[in-house]
Amino acid sequence: MSAPTSSLPSFSLPVADAAFVRDPYPLLSRLRAEQPVFFDPGMNRVVLTRHADISAVLRDRRFGRSALHRFSRDELGWPLPDPRQANFDAFNSNHLLDSEPPKHTRLRSLVGLAFTPRRVEALTERIEAILEAQLRDLGRAGPFDLVEGYAEPLPVTVIAELLGVPRGHRDRLRPWSAAIVKLYEPAPTPADQDEAERAVLDFSALLRDLVAQRRAAPQDDLITALVQAEENGDRLTEQELIDTCILLLNAGHEASVNGLTAGVLALQRDRQHWEALVAQAHAPDSLTVFRRAIEELLRFDTPLPMFERIVLEPLTLRGAELRPGDRVSLLYASGNRDPERFEAPDELRLDRDPNPHLTFGLGIHYCLGAPLARLELALSLRALCRALPDLRLVNPQEPGQYTGGFVIRGLARLDVQAG
Repeated sequence: MSAPTSSLPSFSLPVADAAFVRDPYPLLSRLRAEQPVFFDPGMNRVVLTRHADISAVLRDRRFGRSALHRFSRDELGWPLPDPRQANFDAFNSNHLLDSEPPKHTRLRSLVGLAFTPRRVEALTERIEAILEAQLRDLGRAGPFDLVEGYAEPLPVTVIAELLGVPRGHRDRLRPWSAAIVKLYEPAPTPADQDEAERAVLDFSALLRDLVAQRRAAPQDDLITALVQAEENGDRLTEQELIDTCILLLNAGHEASVNGLTAGVLALQRDRQHWEALVAQAHAPDSLTVFRRAIEELLRFDTPLPMFERIVLEPLTLRGAELRPGDRVSLLYASGNRDPERFEAPDELRLDRDPNPHLTFGLGIHYCLGAPLARLELALSLRALCRALPDLRLVNPQEPGQYTGGFVIRGLARLDVQAG
């Protein structure tokens, strides 16, 4: 898009700047106050920072995750697809995240028949067993990296078991996910594109084999449930099924890993909150306590700080004249700290209620995997408080290293120790 016809200020959000990625909140606070809506010439889009504006766009059907269901690329003025990421683009066109009604309605209905709240809650005991095994020896040998040692293994294991991926293939799931999600950042490199292409092809090949096996011999897993999901004679195509499984891994894994590690870092920086949770970790209603705490931690330091919507019809947004195909970035991380919506938004309040954070989105694209992410996070944090109540940061002054991405923002490493 060209700069919209308006009086919007122009500002380039420093999404590739390491200092901003490490702590974006001071700048986001200034933007909310001084120029809550602006045009970013680098990303070529309008950017929203306030909770009210973001939530309104998320519920407004004049915005979508895609526009190609209504318009051709020529009509939108979009360039031809980049052949270096043809398989990634094909994957994106077949899953829930980047589809619009009626396709989105159909996919969400069919996937929802298999990926049910009951199936998620049934994982509770298995998740607790996995966590107990992980924590058995963790922390006894001195400092360890919370990301690699604790946060990363659980969601991969849970998604793998949920889908029915054999143990021998599970070590490849995390690298595949990490490669694919790099293409959601504003400026991926050719190397990022190559790695994502290989990851999509390799993951698809594995899933195609598993789908064939489940058609021949059904199991009690999500792949089988997706194969069998039927509504009014309609079923998922094989490619839709495969791409749905890839999406579940990517979305579920990144949110859980980054949400847990950012949450622990926030609790350790404000030690009284860690100690309060430790004191309640064995209480009869502890899971309720930890579920509420997770909601606040996801608000306080948002693991997926920025999402995008595409304009589907001519409209005026905060004085900007927008056309179909124009892009709007929604700064969830900023909306989640908006003082117009949250009392004392820069304070961590583990009992905050209500807590209308934007982390899982709103409207028809509200995150389908939110119940699983919430369960994993609450159980993971409770298990950590129970097993390592005296956990501390190794270096409180420089506690963690970030991956460098902002759309999917997370710690690459967080060194901690028991005692």
